[in-house]
Amino acid sequence: MSGKLLRTLRLDESDALVFPVAAAPGEWAVPGGFAFWDDAPASLSGKRQQAFRSGFLGLSSFGWSTLVEVAECGAAERAAALRALAAHIREAYGAPDDAAATGAAEEELGFAESLCRDQPAGTVLALHRSHDKGGEQREAFRTLHRREVPHRDFGALPVFAIAEVEEEAEERPDLAALLKDRK
Repeated sequence: MSGKLLRTLRLDESDALVFPVAAAPGEWAVPGGFAFWDDAPASLSGKRQQAFRSGFLGLSSFGWSTLVEVAECGAAERAAALRALAAHIREAYGAPDDAAATGAAEEELGFAESLCRDQPAGTVLALHRSHDKGGEQREAFRTLHRREVPHRDFGALPVFAIAEVEEEAEERPDLAALLKDRK
Protein backbone atom coordinates (compact mmCIF):
# COMPACT_ATOMS: atom_id res chain seq x y z
CA MET A 1 0.00 0.00 0.00
CA SER A 2 1.35 3.38 -0.96
CA GLY A 3 0.14 6.83 -0.07
CA LYS A 4 1.41 10.36 0.34
CA LEU A 5 3.06 12.06 3.25
CA LEU A 6 4.92 15.30 3.90
CA ARG A 7 8.68 15.47 3.36
CA THR A 8 10.88 18.33 4.58
CA LEU A 9 12.21 20.70 1.97
CA ARG A 10 15.12 23.09 2.37
CA LEU A 11 15.65 25.77 -0.26
CA ASP A 12 18.34 27.66 1.64
CA GLU A 13 20.07 27.64 5.03
CA SER A 14 17.54 29.87 6.82
CA ASP A 15 15.97 27.00 8.80
CA ALA A 16 19.33 26.37 10.47
CA LEU A 17 19.36 30.02 11.57
CA VAL A 18 15.79 30.50 12.75
CA PHE A 19 14.84 27.20 14.44
CA PRO A 20 16.30 25.63 17.60
CA VAL A 21 17.07 22.53 15.50
CA ALA A 22 16.59 22.42 11.74
CA ALA A 23 15.25 19.29 10.08
CA ALA A 24 17.43 17.79 7.38
CA PRO A 25 16.05 17.93 3.84
CA GLY A 26 14.00 14.88 2.88
CA GLU A 27 12.77 13.78 6.31
CA TRP A 28 9.18 12.61 6.65
CA ALA A 29 7.28 15.31 8.54
CA VAL A 30 4.10 16.21 10.39
CA PRO A 31 2.77 19.64 11.36
CA GLY A 32 3.92 19.01 14.95
CA GLY A 33 1.71 21.50 16.77
CA PHE A 34 1.49 19.06 19.68
CA ALA A 35 5.06 20.07 20.59
CA PHE A 36 3.69 23.41 21.84
CA TRP A 37 0.57 22.30 23.74
CA ASP A 38 2.16 22.94 27.13
CA ASP A 39 3.58 26.35 26.15
CA ALA A 40 1.75 29.47 27.28
CA PRO A 41 1.44 31.83 24.30
CA ALA A 42 3.33 34.59 26.15
CA SER A 43 6.21 32.21 26.94
CA LEU A 44 7.15 31.66 23.29
CA SER A 45 10.11 33.69 22.09
CA GLY A 46 13.12 33.52 19.82
CA LYS A 47 13.77 30.33 17.88
CA ARG A 48 11.07 28.37 19.71
CA GLN A 49 8.52 31.03 18.73
CA GLN A 50 9.67 30.76 15.12
CA ALA A 51 9.24 26.96 15.25
CA PHE A 52 5.76 27.51 16.68
CA ARG A 53 4.80 30.02 14.01
CA SER A 54 5.97 28.21 10.92
CA GLY A 55 7.64 24.88 11.62
CA PHE A 56 6.85 21.38 10.43
CA LEU A 57 8.41 18.64 12.60
CA GLY A 58 10.87 16.32 10.83
CA LEU A 59 10.59 12.68 11.92
CA SER A 60 14.29 11.78 11.87
CA SER A 61 16.00 14.71 13.59
CA PHE A 62 12.87 16.08 15.28
CA GLY A 63 14.02 19.44 14.00
CA TRP A 64 11.89 22.01 12.20
CA SER A 65 11.36 22.88 8.54
CA THR A 66 9.63 25.93 7.08
CA LEU A 67 8.53 24.07 3.97
CA VAL A 68 7.44 20.55 3.15
CA GLU A 69 6.43 18.88 -0.06
CA VAL A 70 3.91 16.17 -0.78
CA ALA A 71 5.73 12.92 -1.60
CA GLU A 72 4.82 9.32 -2.32
CA CYS A 73 5.30 7.14 0.74
CA GLY A 74 5.33 3.34 0.79
CA ALA A 75 3.86 1.23 3.58
CA ALA A 76 7.27 0.36 5.06
CA GLU A 77 8.33 4.02 5.08
CA ARG A 78 5.08 5.04 6.74
CA ALA A 79 5.47 2.32 9.37
CA ALA A 80 9.01 3.51 10.14
CA ALA A 81 7.80 7.13 10.42
CA LEU A 82 5.02 5.99 12.77
CA ARG A 83 7.47 4.09 14.98
CA ALA A 84 9.88 7.04 15.11
CA LEU A 85 7.13 9.51 15.99
CA ALA A 86 5.62 7.19 18.62
CA ALA A 87 9.03 6.72 20.27
CA HIS A 88 9.56 10.50 20.25
CA ILE A 89 6.14 11.14 21.79
CA ARG A 90 6.85 8.58 24.50
CA GLU A 91 10.36 9.89 25.28
CA ALA A 92 9.93 13.64 24.85
CA TYR A 93 6.31 14.13 25.92
CA GLY A 94 5.79 11.36 28.46
CA ALA A 95 3.10 9.24 26.85
CA PRO A 96 2.13 6.69 29.52
CA ASP A 97 2.79 3.64 27.34
CA ASP A 98 3.58 2.49 23.82
CA ALA A 99 -0.10 2.11 22.89
CA ALA A 100 -0.89 5.71 23.84
CA ALA A 101 2.21 6.98 22.04
CA THR A 102 1.36 4.98 18.92
CA GLY A 103 -2.24 6.25 18.99
CA ALA A 104 -1.08 9.86 19.21
CA ALA A 105 1.49 9.30 16.45
CA GLU A 106 -1.15 7.65 14.24
CA GLU A 107 -3.44 10.64 14.71
CA GLU A 108 -0.68 13.11 13.80
CA LEU A 109 0.39 11.08 10.73
CA GLY A 110 -3.26 10.77 9.68
CA PHE A 111 -3.60 14.55 9.83
CA ALA A 112 -0.45 14.98 7.74
CA GLU A 113 -1.81 12.50 5.20
CA SER A 114 -5.09 14.43 5.02
CA LEU A 115 -3.10 17.52 3.97
CA CYS A 116 -1.62 15.50 1.10
CA ARG A 117 -4.78 13.73 -0.06
CA ASP A 118 -5.90 16.15 -2.76
CA GLN A 119 -2.44 17.44 -3.68
CA PRO A 120 -0.15 16.08 -6.39
CA ALA A 121 3.34 14.93 -5.41
CA GLY A 122 5.72 17.90 -5.45
CA THR A 123 3.19 20.37 -4.03
CA VAL A 124 4.94 22.61 -1.50
CA LEU A 125 3.18 23.48 1.75
CA ALA A 126 3.86 26.18 4.33
CA LEU A 127 2.04 26.79 7.58
CA HIS A 128 1.23 29.60 9.94
CA ARG A 129 0.46 28.63 13.52
CA SER A 130 -1.00 31.08 16.02
CA HIS A 131 -3.11 31.31 19.15
CA ASP A 132 -6.65 32.63 19.02
CA LYS A 133 -8.05 35.01 21.63
CA GLY A 134 -8.91 32.06 23.87
CA GLY A 135 -5.34 30.74 23.73
CA GLU A 136 -6.18 27.79 21.45
CA GLN A 137 -3.73 26.87 18.68
CA ARG A 138 -4.78 27.52 15.11
CA GLU A 139 -2.99 26.29 12.00
CA ALA A 140 -3.39 27.63 8.47
CA PHE A 141 -1.74 25.86 5.53
CA ARG A 142 -0.80 27.31 2.15
CA THR A 143 0.00 25.33 -0.95
CA LEU A 144 2.44 26.36 -3.63
CA HIS A 145 2.47 24.75 -7.04
CA ARG A 146 5.29 24.84 -9.55
CA ARG A 147 4.64 26.76 -12.73
CA GLU A 148 4.96 24.91 -16.00
CA VAL A 149 6.77 27.95 -17.43
CA PRO A 150 8.71 30.08 -14.93
CA HIS A 151 7.43 33.62 -14.58
CA ARG A 152 10.18 36.18 -15.13
CA ASP A 153 8.55 39.54 -14.31
CA PHE A 154 7.46 39.23 -10.69
CA GLY A 155 7.09 43.00 -10.38
CA ALA A 156 4.21 42.89 -12.87
CA LEU A 157 2.11 40.56 -10.73
CA PRO A 158 -0.36 42.37 -8.46
CA VAL A 159 0.31 39.89 -5.66
CA PHE A 160 3.83 41.32 -5.42
CA ALA A 161 2.81 44.97 -5.43
CA ILE A 162 4.24 47.10 -2.64
CA ALA A 163 1.62 48.44 -0.28
CA GLU A 164 2.15 50.55 2.80
CA VAL A 165 0.46 49.23 5.91
CA GLU A 166 0.24 51.21 9.11
CA GLU A 167 -0.13 48.24 11.44
CA GLU A 168 2.75 45.93 12.28
CA ALA A 169 3.28 43.42 9.48
CA GLU A 170 3.43 39.71 10.23
CA GLU A 171 6.70 37.92 9.50
CA ARG A 172 6.37 35.83 6.35
CA PRO A 173 9.10 34.23 4.23
CA ASP A 174 9.41 35.26 0.57
CA LEU A 175 8.39 31.85 -0.80
CA ALA A 176 8.48 32.94 -4.43
CA ALA A 177 12.11 34.02 -4.11
CA LEU A 178 13.00 30.80 -2.30
CA LEU A 179 11.45 28.67 -5.07
CA LYS A 180 13.19 30.79 -7.74
CA ASP A 181 16.58 30.19 -6.05
CA ARG A 182 15.94 26.43 -5.94
CA LYS A 183 15.90 26.09 -9.73
